[in-house]
Amino acid sequence: MTWTEAQSYCRRSQKIQDLVPAGGTAWIGLSRDSWKWSDGSDSTFRFWSAGEPNNYNGNNEACVTVDFSSGHGRWRDWNCDVKFAFICYYSPLPKQELKLFKLKVKTSSSADLDDPAVLENMLLTIKQKLKDQGLDENIQVNWKKQPDGKVFYKEKKTKEEEKTKEEEKTKDEL
Repeated sequence: MTWTEAQSYCRRSQKIQDLVPAGGTAWIGLSRDSWKWSDGSDSTFRFWSAGEPNNYNGNNEACVTVDFSSGHGRWRDWNCDVKFAFICYYSPLPKQELKLFKLKVKTSSSADLDDPAVLENMLLTIKQKLKDQGLDENIQVNWKKQPDGKVFYKEKKTKEEEKTKEEEKTKDEL
């Protein structure tokens, strides 16, 4: 495959398909546009073989291969139309973070927090609010189930909360 064909292929599929034959040569995504990688970023790293880049015999060698025949993986410039195996670039996945939040929910007595449809609707609402605040579209939001299989449970009121509620009830009766 030529350098240009390999670049197009890698941009489409972004995964390695052809393995480089042992001791062979393969295109890497670097070209003489000020030595830029195929994704457009500048290349500050250099690992040229001795005497390279050289535009051998006056050829316009504007594309780069890695040469494994010497065992060192040094670079050589070549005419972009020569056919070699190729190596697509690797783009690591963003680091995933796991965050756990405790959610307090006040509901009417008719809401069933064990209903899967209610739980799913709540997750979709939470996910949309997080997106609206600028979080990644690929964010995953899930419920953590309790040992009994339920997501929510009623909190027992503290003595302070019960005392406050009793005082409010007494004020309402007066």
